Amino acid sequence: MTRLTHLDEHGQAHMVDVGAKTPTHRAAIAGGRITMSAQARAAIAEGTVPKGDVIATARIAGIMAAKRTSELIPLCHPLGLDAIAIDFTLDDRGVVVTASASLTAKTGVEMEAMTAVSIALLTIYDMAKAIDKGMVIDAVRLIEKRGGKSGPWRAA
Repeated sequence: MTRLTHLDEHGQAHMVDVGAKTPTHRAAIAGGRITMSAQARAAIAEGTVPKGDVIATARIAGIMAAKRTSELIPLCHPLGLDAIAIDFTLDDRGVVVTASASLTAKTGVEMEAMTAVSIALLTIYDMAKAIDKGMVIDAVRLIEKRGGKSGPWRAA
């Protein structure tokens, strides 16, 4: 088994020291979906959800969450993002959310992209739950990452 990077030699949790690493351009894309009733999906598409514009609110929530990932996920480094973009696709089952994050730094932005997707999806749920409490959030995952020592990676 390889050594776990977030545990020290005594097995105690610690934040990884990235001080000696060289900053490189890094990017990550994450995605996820929320499945819902046709009624909830139509209300989102038509802009008739009583709480307001679901997509605009979810986009802002996702951006804010990405910027605060280190406050939400223990041991994550605080990062100054160069960019975060969140896209929404409505399909016949609900909404697919994709987040792209990038920066030049000593550590990657995978967690920021995944946090953005997760919070955007939770925001959609919160805003449309009066219409459909049975919505299901799933498939939150890393789709692609670029940069850093391990190089590029893409989900199968």
